[in-house]
Amino acid sequence: MTPKVTPRPTDAELAILRTIWKLGAGTVREIHDELLADQPKIGYTTVLKLLQIMTEKGLVVRDESQRAHVYAPKESEESTQRRLVRDLLDRAFAGSATALVMQALSTRKASSEELAEIREMLDTIEGERS
Repeated sequence: MTPKVTPRPTDAELAILRTIWKLGAGTVREIHDELLADQPKIGYTTVLKLLQIMTEKGLVVRDESQRAHVYAPKESEESTQRRLVRDLLDRAFAGSATALVMQALSTRKASSEELAEIREMLDTIEGERS
């Protein structure tokens, strides 16, 4: 039996996941209230329905032990980002990390702080290979 692969979240689901990662966990009300800052037109029932779908898909887990159900992410933010980048790398860049990085850096100008972090990461990777 093959392990169940967590599906790729939609844009709306990713917005909810970012909110839950920020909160740690939350009720529908807490998640909705936090989302209102960026998406003032999002409805409470929309958030509730998306959380129900996300629970079925295995993107979040629901704690039903309290009157107000509490939702938490099934995977960490880093784990989800890694999975999404791997998927993008395979689908759009034929597995080439170089092509992905070059495209990312040519699409939006990186700040000096971001470039310093990239250099530091490259130095660390090179040090591990030596």
